[in-house]
Parts: sequence; structure tokens; C-alpha cells
Amino acid sequence: MLRSTLLLLLIATLRLGAQTPHRARDLHVPFDGNPGPLNAITDVPGIAVGHSTLISGEGKLQQGTGPIRTGVTAIMPRGVSNPTPVFAGYYSQNGNGEMTGTAWIEESGFAESPILITNTHSVGLVRDTVIKWQVNEAAKGHRTMPLWSLPIVAETWDGFLNDINGFHVQEQHVLAALNGAQSGPVQEGSVGGGTGMICYGFKGGIGTSSRKLADAAGGYTVGVLVQCNCGRRPQLLIAGAPIGKEIPRQVPYASNISPSGQELGSIIIIVATDAPLIPQQLKRLARRATMGLARTGSISGNGSGDLFLAFSTANEGAAGQGDKETVKGARILVNDAMDPLFEATVEATEESIVNAMVASDTMTGIDGRTVIGLPRDELVNVLRKYNRLAQ
Repeated sequence: MLRSTLLLLLIATLRLGAQTPHRARDLHVPFDGNPGPLNAITDVPGIAVGHSTLISGEGKLQQGTGPIRTGVTAIMPRGVSNPTPVFAGYYSQNGNGEMTGTAWIEESGFAESPILITNTHSVGLVRDTVIKWQVNEAAKGHRTMPLWSLPIVAETWDGFLNDINGFHVQEQHVLAALNGAQSGPVQEGSVGGGTGMICYGFKGGIGTSSRKLADAAGGYTVGVLVQCNCGRRPQLLIAGAPIGKEIPRQVPYASNISPSGQELGSIIIIVATDAPLIPQQLKRLARRATMGLARTGSISGNGSGDLFLAFSTANEGAAGQGDKETVKGARILVNDAMDPLFEATVEATEESIVNAMVASDTMTGIDGRTVIGLPRDELVNVLRKYNRLAQ
């Protein structure tokens, strides 16, 4: 058991800093807008991302043993060493899902913890481990531990491929994601919390993208990270082309999970920016993620948990934690200047979802269930058919 755990942690560690070789732009998928240098959420200065990936076993489901296809993804809004709260806004497009800590975000306007994403049945353990991590970090003098903590942990369901009732995500995996978070390229696809996820009937997972605004619009950066597990195959659009209808075979939910064709998945979308926005404006930004999701064909079905969080790294210190001052100042972008940020959010959300699928290879999980990765050659052929390939 110890050897297996060490192997899983080694897999997670080796993957943390790697950049996937497959991204949508590499296939000449056309997208609007100008990405940042990494085309990732980490283009927003200070943000760090870590993954812990658990892949083990094959064959028949043995609850508590496997096969295991799951993990944890951590987003640190100001990096591992800076716990300063960020202004934040939350939006639920369809609430068949969970994101803890949002009641206090709605009330206070601040996100005060790292943001973690995992599978549906691991939310409680991940949440509690974040608190323990904060306590330990405070004991080391790395941060101040508040009297109470309401961590932000979101989920999507990976039970088609993963032994979700085996509760395989443990404290050490959460800690690996938190302590391994770093700036720079973000690995995408079947990693971290996205390991066992399915998107539009293809293998899904983690995807990210960014947009850099023109200097005339403030020069701000918007970054998006998604854990996509949503949609039905016929709905999928990429660059306006009906990809799902053109590649209709091997749909995983066809017979044994949802014979009616009802959507069973969800999507978590995290939007980050360095623009100086206050919570109400960030809630408006989070809503725009819906439009990027819609560009890929989603209708946010009844069974889908489509939960979005936006935060700003500007106005550091506005929360005033630990200060004797009772009045703090904040810079605020005027509402009339927000349209470029809305546009950037829509564009980066769309590209993040496509990146998640392009990066994900075919995966087999419990009981031999197989979900095919989006066939890249066929994607290119369909885009060519509809005259949608970028030049």
C-alpha cells in the first residue's frame, strides 16, 4: 500500500510542471483574442497551480481498491507564500454541484483560501485538509491562521471511470497539489481533479487559456481554468463547427449510465484577472463564463453543476487582515471600461474547454469502460470541411 501511494505521489510530482504537447492552437483551431505568453491562468501575475494525479489499477470495479482515475487541482490566487485575500464573485449557472465557501464570498466579497477542485465525493476531505494545511503553514510562520476558515473546494463527478466511492483522494494528495503549486505552464487534460472527467462524450479534464488586453483597454490579463465534465456529444461545437455530430461514435453514456441521454456532468470555471475589480464586478465577470461555455454547445442541463468563480489579484491589502487601520482604499475600474474584460472572459473560457479535450487521451477505467480522446486528426478534418481552420 505504501509503495502504491508513493508511486501515485511520484506521478503527481513528475507531472506538476510539465506542459502538455497538445493544445488547440497547435491544431490551427481558430480563436478570437490575443493570449498571454503562456496562454494560461498563470499569465495573471502571482497565480500558481498544482496538480495531484491518481491513476492506478484496471479491470473490474472493486470498491475501495479501484481502478482509480481521480485527483486534485489547486489554484493559489497570490501564490503559495502569499495568503492575502482577493476580491471575488461567484455565479451558479446551474446548481447541481458543489463549491464550498461561496456563502462567505457572497457575503464578504473576498476569497480567503486557495481554490481546489476534485471529484464529487472527495470535497469534504479536501476541504478539511486545506484547513489543516493552513494551520501547519501558520505554525511555520508562513501565514496567519484566522479564527475560522471556509475553504473553497469545487467538484465534478468522475464515477464513470473512477472508483468514486472508494475515497482514494487522501490528505497527502491534497498537500501535494497545494505544496507543488507553481507559476509557469499549466498541464492540461487528464490531470489533477480532471483525471477522470468526460466532456461532450470525449475525454475531458483540466484546460486553461488567457487573454491580454490592448494597452488602450488597460493592458490587463484575464486567465481561465476549467475542470470540464459536461455536455452531450451532439452538442459539441468547436469554432462553430458541429464536431460532436461529425464524430458520433463511441459515446460513453450511450447504454449503461444514462439511457435517456440526460446530461450527467458538470463544469467548474475559475476566472482570474489583475484588473482592479470589486466583488459585484467580478460576479458580472463570472457570469460571462456562461457565454464562453455556450460557444462550445452546452445548454447547462438539469443534471449539470455549472459553477463559476472570478477573482482579482489587484488591490492587495484591501481586506485589511491584521491591520490596525479600519478604512482601506481600493482602485476600481469603471463599469464603462469592462467590455474588453467580458470579451476576454468569453474567449478564454471557450478556448480552455477545447484545450482540455485536445490535451486528453483515450482512457479506460472501471469495468473496462473506455472514453475516447477527441481524435485530433478528425477534428482538423472537420474544421477543414467547414472552412474553419486558422491560417
